[in-house]
Amino acid sequence: MTVEIRVPALGESLTTATVARWLKNSGDYVQHDEIIVELETDKVSVEVTAPSAGRLEDCVAVGTEVEIGGLLGAVDETAEAPAASEPVAAEPAPAPKTAASEPVASTVASPARVTPPAPEAPKLVSAAPAPKLSSHEARERRVPMSRLRQTIARNLKAAQNTAAILTTFNEIDMSAAKALRAEYKDEFEKKHDGARLGFMSFFARAVVGALKDYPAINAQIEGDEIVYRDFVNLGIAVGTERGLVVPVLHDADQMSFAELERRIADYGKRARTGGLKLEELSHGTFSITNGGIFGSLLSTPILNTPQSGILGMHAIQDRPVVRDGQIVIRPMMYVALSYDHRIVDGREAVSFLVRIKQLVEDPRRLLLDL
Repeated sequence: MTVEIRVPALGESLTTATVARWLKNSGDYVQHDEIIVELETDKVSVEVTAPSAGRLEDCVAVGTEVEIGGLLGAVDETAEAPAASEPVAAEPAPAPKTAASEPVASTVASPARVTPPAPEAPKLVSAAPAPKLSSHEARERRVPMSRLRQTIARNLKAAQNTAAILTTFNEIDMSAAKALRAEYKDEFEKKHDGARLGFMSFFARAVVGALKDYPAINAQIEGDEIVYRDFVNLGIAVGTERGLVVPVLHDADQMSFAELERRIADYGKRARTGGLKLEELSHGTFSITNGGIFGSLLSTPILNTPQSGILGMHAIQDRPVVRDGQIVIRPMMYVALSYDHRIVDGREAVSFLVRIKQLVEDPRRLLLDL
């Protein structure tokens, strides 16, 4: 009996996928539930397992776009599993020949032996000269864009074409946050089962607080209406070898510092291995991106449409600043808020970023909800 391998349901917003690679080849024997093929969608990679044990047949070519429910291949259940290979016994080495068994070399030429004429020397034929490549063509290569990279390109261009994107900037003195983290990071990690206290949770909590004060930045435009949300689904941008993905912390406004750190660490790890689920990449209302981990000092982050705002964090640098009339050295971070000016006014955007600054520079406000 032959069992078909079909594309599984991938989520309500996905209708097609691309065959990224086969882990088994046609003709291979596969086990039930063994991972045999990897599909790539606009957002996630999906592993498909064998529906039963048998011989894999009729595999769809890598790079083929397939629809949900489409045929990927088949498994022949009547095929027998290959027998375990037995070690092959080594053949005994041939006994050395005795002098009596060896032919005696003749010292007289046999009259029947005819010496063949010497072969003619091969004639050299000049090959046609290979076409010359320009110096640039010889040093370039072409590779097809992955499904994820195509989606990233399409979404970024759509953001530029749709939203009226502006960016406002500020800087944050990270002294208090660094001191609090240094004092409690070991105790925090011990109490919360290895969750590490980082700066992302400070900014996540600050964003949640600021969005309550400026709800338009957590809203989006749908047709002629503005949709306001009384919850925060916070996207955290993660750079991977395949491209940028933005896993979403659903109901981040209900999470503690420890829960935020655990989820952020888990999402980051699974994003880099392609293990995120589709629902973990959907329905974000606001995003944070941290170019500082790569050394970025300042940037203008682009919106993750249809969201109306994204916060950009950057590298922390010791810089001279003036405090109480004195020049002092403080750990400073530039922050940027890109927003959709169709729905967010400049006053709201600047005030939102000032509120972020206020909360991070005095983390006690985060704990006391001030």
